[in-house]
Amino acid sequence: MSCSSSHSEAFMPDDIKEKIHNHPCYSEGAHHHYARIHVAVAPACNIQCNYCNRKYDCSNESRPGVTSERLSPEEAAKKVLLVGGEVQRMSVLGIAGPGDALANPGKTFETFGLVRQFAPDLKLCLSTNGLELATYIDEMVEHNIDHITVTINSVDESGEIGSQIYPWIFYNNKRYYGKEAAKILLERQLEGMRKCVEKGILIKANSVLIPGINDKHLPEVSKKLKEIGVFLHNIMPILSEPEFGTAFALSGVPSATDQQQMEVQEACGMDMKLMQHCRQCRADAVGLIGEDRGAEFTKDTFAGLSFDELQIKYDLEARQAAQAKIEEFRFFLDQANERVRKEKAELSSDGVTILVAVTTAGEGMINQHFGSVREFLIYEAGDRGIRFIHHRKVEAEYCAGPDGTNPLAPILDRLKDVKLILTAKIGGCPQNDLSAAGIVADQSYAYQPIEASVLKAARKYFNLPEEMEVN
Repeated sequence: MSCSSSHSEAFMPDDIKEKIHNHPCYSEGAHHHYARIHVAVAPACNIQCNYCNRKYDCSNESRPGVTSERLSPEEAAKKVLLVGGEVQRMSVLGIAGPGDALANPGKTFETFGLVRQFAPDLKLCLSTNGLELATYIDEMVEHNIDHITVTINSVDESGEIGSQIYPWIFYNNKRYYGKEAAKILLERQLEGMRKCVEKGILIKANSVLIPGINDKHLPEVSKKLKEIGVFLHNIMPILSEPEFGTAFALSGVPSATDQQQMEVQEACGMDMKLMQHCRQCRADAVGLIGEDRGAEFTKDTFAGLSFDELQIKYDLEARQAAQAKIEEFRFFLDQANERVRKEKAELSSDGVTILVAVTTAGEGMINQHFGSVREFLIYEAGDRGIRFIHHRKVEAEYCAGPDGTNPLAPILDRLKDVKLILTAKIGGCPQNDLSAAGIVADQSYAYQPIEASVLKAARKYFNLPEEMEVN
């Protein structure tokens, strides 16, 4: 099997490659091609986080803990079958809230049991704060759950940092507060993750970057995760706008900036493999990462259908054929991109690199017009290679900017450290305005593979031949 992967994934054992190959969260290469579905069957939570406010009716918000509908296990399984028939590239079912999957074990495992019965090709995942992770290891193994996400924001054994993040936890039928709560949570998280590693369960650890609280501490978290054997570390910038109604937002803790996230990623990446393509998905997300089709699949779209009818719609053979075509496309795309992916030290012959923004609608291609973009993929590029950094969302599309304002202003604010934009198409006015701000917009690589094009465009920017000499 070929595996469209990042540079570091090429050196993984074959069994790990197989596990992550079509998982859009665990494989940077897969996220361009494969979709996921989150089903909101787990409303209760056993800890309180100062960055969280679990709302159930905020369809326009894209952040963890938010969902428009809560589902029963039977409703969730029906939704999975309907979506799997419509979105044949869907490869993963996750339970990510809106509370904690393991604070709702009955609903969580009942959902997984139903889905395993009717959709045996899907990978099953869950997200948890880790408080009850050690308790449910056997059930996870029984349901063949071999990918989990654990949110861990501190490894400070004193509880000083954790107590600023978690007001309380509920454990063994008792509520704990402050440093005592933080210490218990950390002990349980570490115990649970160690048991998962022993059972061969891959762990993605999420850490919320909270400026002024744990930003300097997160490299220590990465070191501990590596020591345990965690597979992937995801640094998530806190989303802390006042309208979100979280304790941190209301007390003035700001959202983390792109530059702060890059700085912490740089420090943590010395110890751990990082996930850099996360979109901080809703608890009812549907589609490719960065895409949200949840509004298309509300309860009324499947409520009147039986499992027999939905299993016909799911059409396992058609799904397998569609994914075989995806694999064929990934093979040729990987051949185009293979030589350009590098680690940071290998990017440039003279130490000079630039940030390049890319507009894409998926499939690893530069295939989106500048005027309709809601997020940019950001790459660091030198004259020898490129590496993916993260994505940056914008508040509104250029072509849908607020009346009476400059639609480019908020985009320029998010791209102030970028030198080059690669896009499928851009109009003369925004291209000229970008140029005046010191950003080159290049549409000559439209509908070409992203990574190979980023290196070619960067070399052109440096006044070098686009193609590198073959060694």
